[in-house]
Amino acid sequence: MSSQSIWLLGASRSGKTSYLVAEVAQWLDELTGEMSEALLKPKLFPGSILVFAATGDNRLGLSEQLLRATEGRGALTVTTPLGFFQQEVSLFWTLIAQKLGLQVAIPLRLRPETEQMLAQRLWEPYLDEGGFEQLGTSRKRQVRRGLDLLQLAGAAGLAPEAIAQRLQTGLSPELLQPEVAELLQVMLLQWRDWCLRRGLLTYGIVLELYWRYLLPDPYYRVQLRRRFLGVAADDVDDYPAISRDLFEVILGLQRRGLFSFNPEGKIRLGLNADPDALEGLCGCCEQVIELDGPPKGLVASLAQPMIELAVNPTYLMQLPASVPSLQTVARSQLLRRVGEEVARIVRDGSVSPAEIAIIAPGLDAIARYSLERILGGHGIPVRPLQVQRPLFSNPRIRAVLTLLPFFYGGLGRRINRDLVGEMLVMLSQNPQRGERGTLQFEIDPVRGGTLADACYCPNPERPELLPAQSFAGGDRLGYRATRAYEQMRQWIEQMRSQISAGAIASPVVLLDRIIGQFCWYRDLADDQREALRELLETASHFWEIEARVGGDCGSGTLRDRPVAEAVGEFLTLLQSGTVTANPYPLQPRQPEAVTLSTVYQYRSNRLAHRYHFWLDISSPLWLQGGASVLFAAPIFERSRPLPYDAETRQQDDEARLQRILKDLLSRVDEQVILCHSDLAVNGQEQTGPLLALANASVSINELPLTSSP
Repeated sequence: MSSQSIWLLGASRSGKTSYLVAEVAQWLDELTGEMSEALLKPKLFPGSILVFAATGDNRLGLSEQLLRATEGRGALTVTTPLGFFQQEVSLFWTLIAQKLGLQVAIPLRLRPETEQMLAQRLWEPYLDEGGFEQLGTSRKRQVRRGLDLLQLAGAAGLAPEAIAQRLQTGLSPELLQPEVAELLQVMLLQWRDWCLRRGLLTYGIVLELYWRYLLPDPYYRVQLRRRFLGVAADDVDDYPAISRDLFEVILGLQRRGLFSFNPEGKIRLGLNADPDALEGLCGCCEQVIELDGPPKGLVASLAQPMIELAVNPTYLMQLPASVPSLQTVARSQLLRRVGEEVARIVRDGSVSPAEIAIIAPGLDAIARYSLERILGGHGIPVRPLQVQRPLFSNPRIRAVLTLLPFFYGGLGRRINRDLVGEMLVMLSQNPQRGERGTLQFEIDPVRGGTLADACYCPNPERPELLPAQSFAGGDRLGYRATRAYEQMRQWIEQMRSQISAGAIASPVVLLDRIIGQFCWYRDLADDQREALRELLETASHFWEIEARVGGDCGSGTLRDRPVAEAVGEFLTLLQSGTVTANPYPLQPRQPEAVTLSTVYQYRSNRLAHRYHFWLDISSPLWLQGGASVLFAAPIFERSRPLPYDAETRQQDDEARLQRILKDLLSRVDEQVILCHSDLAVNGQEQTGPLLALANASVSINELPLTSSP
């Protein structure tokens, strides 16, 4: 196989991924043609082709395309940059441990919520002294931003020992005091060393271990050459800077490469990505191919005038009919009008729900709930993208967690009568009652509240559920509610007996039994399945960490703390709202739905639709990076001139806005409806940079509003 490498340049939807898939399939054909018959057996295939996607969701789609194109022949390793670095550090942990003198045989990766919990526990003395207000008003935010710095440094290939200098050079004292930067470096080094001694890996630590110790190692490079026959990476403009170091090493091993790059992409810029650093990889490729076919969507006709309207207040023009506007005074009216307009075009039969996307720079719970309720009232399903709701906001999850204090002593103060009443209702489901897709409860909210008031016996050490017969007015509960309550109470007693006998060794096992007994059934909705799966994944991970560190707070001595104490900390973790329902993704069972998404999630998933509704077009969030830009992220870009001042920040915001407009216009085929309300959800007037677009568009005719469902 030829070692000539390709740099593939193209805009959104220009065919880069299809080209990559076809090229990888051709590589496999060439490889199989060069091998002898003995090597055609899968177990003897001498290595694989390494294929990268920017995110986990992109990886799933790319894997499906490659599977269809190659018909399953050959060996492919499809991964993401962060996934690959983590896999390699775990695989070659023995080599790293020898270099660093570590005694832990098997590493364990920390999830973000446990990382934050343990770091906050370790940094408690520093946080008590204060001085970190520039990082955020809450301790949770201060800890998260501090940990993000370690991840940003690792992605850039910058040693943690140089973080303070980078912060002092790049940020003004108004953004971060120099002494705070020095203290942050001390805390991060303490955290890194504490984790390494216990074999705990975070993304920041994984990135440092890979670029600093593993990639330069001669033995590891020999293994790279033996294991991988080529590398193909899609959308490298969303990769961390150390990915370029990896790709250069692989190309230097005389392996073939293909890298696609979108100059107007850069979706993850501010989230560890360094597109300027990756663009320099073009010089390592012998062939540069630019996909310059006809642009997809409305970008060719609308990008230039829209950008002019956004950045030039004096620019005057009228947008065409393909960009109408929908304008109201209040945001509540706007949400109603958007829902009614979507329902109208679906009802007309010209557009299916799957061809419509509602996109906003930030989706609050009010907008999400309102649109789901309005469209659901018209029989139109809605598919929100990666909502990230806290697990504890789910009533079914709260019910499961409310049950735990009945089994472990000393946790009675964590529950109250309201939570117990909700638990009795949510755990009394009967899937045999009701039609398919509906859920009936044996205990309704009124009876649940009555039982909680009459039969729940609060106790800090051991709360109890008294028999229904102890309630003087028990005859008013009804047969179904009484039976369901007594079955639940007896089941609790059975589990208590098994815990006492040692038959249930871990709270994870107990949680699994609770879910299997009360919560899981065949027609459970996708979002409920995700929440329950995430609860079990979180619990399993939490007790893995518990077995590794226990109550260690940095002293270096492990102690086996009581199970109830660990359960209490687990409940605190869930109740803080840090954990969200985001388990390993599954294919949704309801694809024919209106897509509801933030701008970042929509672009990150590389979606496209016939119709776009751009919600809150006049919001200032269109210009701001928001949650898609980590604190101090720009100063960790390799080619970034320092210091990073306000003027540079404004230029970055404007450049991001232009990329967003071009990218979104490439992803809509027929019409963009600009949705504007004079007042935001907090009552303030909205005068964001894209307000000029709404003013330059033709308004949709007034629609008769219906009453709220």
